[in-house]
Amino acid sequence: MTVTLAPPVRIGKAAVGALGLLAVATGALESVVTPTLPLLQRELDMSRAEGALLSIMLLITGALVTPVAGKFGDRYGGKRVLVRLMAVVSTGGLVSALAPNLPVLLLGQVLQGAMVGALPLSFILVRKHLPPGESKVAIGTVSGLFVGGGMAGTLSAGPVAEGLSRHWMFALPTFAVIGATLLVNRLLPRDEPGRSDEARIDWPGLALLSGTLVTLMLVLATAPEAGSQPLVLGALLLLLGALVTGWIAVERRAASPMVDLRMLARPSVWKSCVLTFVICVGTSAALYLIPQLFDVPTDEYGFGASATEIGFYLLPGTVVATLAGPLSGVWSRRSGSRAVVTAGIVLMAVGLVALAALHSEIWHLVVGKMLIALANGLCVTAMVTRTATSVDQGDTGIATSLVLVTRVVGFAVGSQASGAILTAATPSGSHVPAESAFVTGFLTAGAVTAAALLVARTMSKGVKE
Repeated sequence: MTVTLAPPVRIGKAAVGALGLLAVATGALESVVTPTLPLLQRELDMSRAEGALLSIMLLITGALVTPVAGKFGDRYGGKRVLVRLMAVVSTGGLVSALAPNLPVLLLGQVLQGAMVGALPLSFILVRKHLPPGESKVAIGTVSGLFVGGGMAGTLSAGPVAEGLSRHWMFALPTFAVIGATLLVNRLLPRDEPGRSDEARIDWPGLALLSGTLVTLMLVLATAPEAGSQPLVLGALLLLLGALVTGWIAVERRAASPMVDLRMLARPSVWKSCVLTFVICVGTSAALYLIPQLFDVPTDEYGFGASATEIGFYLLPGTVVATLAGPLSGVWSRRSGSRAVVTAGIVLMAVGLVALAALHSEIWHLVVGKMLIALANGLCVTAMVTRTATSVDQGDTGIATSLVLVTRVVGFAVGSQASGAILTAATPSGSHVPAESAFVTGFLTAGAVTAAALLVARTMSKGVKE
């Protein structure tokens, strides 16, 4: 017997507004750590490597949660999954707000990472309950509000942390997330679940990939202290090898793998993954090193900037990043994706090398951050678009999930490697690394980024319209 489902209930502006408020709140909560990382390092007595680990925990969780959230949305309904996902995020925000030490704060960030799955679920709900023309406008609005929330969090985190405390900079946006979630639950209609047989989840693969990423971060965080604890580093390396081997074996045999490794054999996909990894290594190195350099005292070689000032200095780069995506789309249509990616790689490499040579004035760092943000936006948008359009429609999700995981690994490696460089160059009893460590970090990231040109030149030109 065939069951005919009722057509989806059309939603109004109030429901879209509730999703927009949720996007603002999650964007703000996501962005509070970056401008206040030096402050958190001092208050929680963290090393630079531990600070780098804190800065990426949310991103790692997000990469793991996003594909699962989408499948759960198909199985149980988008609204139901979104509300429960926000319950996890709210719990994480409260844990972060109350955290007395680094381990508890890391736990809070792990839980907060579930927010990365909220935006795709919001888009699914909008498309389900609005006609195509209106849904495009609504998706653009929600996306823009998420970016706006990120800007608000970048600007407000410093003043709140310094004027009240670090606890409140997590608590205030968390309260906003809770309020917006209640509105979403009240205003959005329940959506019918899809077919459960198409929503199988690769739990063993997810668990092994989670363990692999966390262990990799611990290896990079422990590397600067390998001389004092070689057995710990050796044990972590053995564990990492075992997890990677197990994950590859599981993914090869899984009926519905989280990451289809067979897809990597396609030139268009593995080249996209390599380029995404390298680009994100360069970007994350700058995202970590620049706030640390702003924080160095003026009687050394830095600027002694407060958390409020760091947020203000980072804002131009955030604005440029929001403009880079649309610019990349237009440029790719006119000249092809290879031209966009090549230009982005050159721009990023030049920006990183310039920062290694010139970082004695605030405007040097502000302009360098803007160049790198522009280059990253150009490249990542072009790579995701190119990957999505270079495979069969049925393989789009698998291919883009590979790029997503690669992006997270690139960000994690870049941040942790930069933190390790600064930690290794910090004299005993001091909290200030040698200036040469920043030069080394920027030059290393620049050299790695420039090496991506070897892969970019082998790309097809891409679609031009």
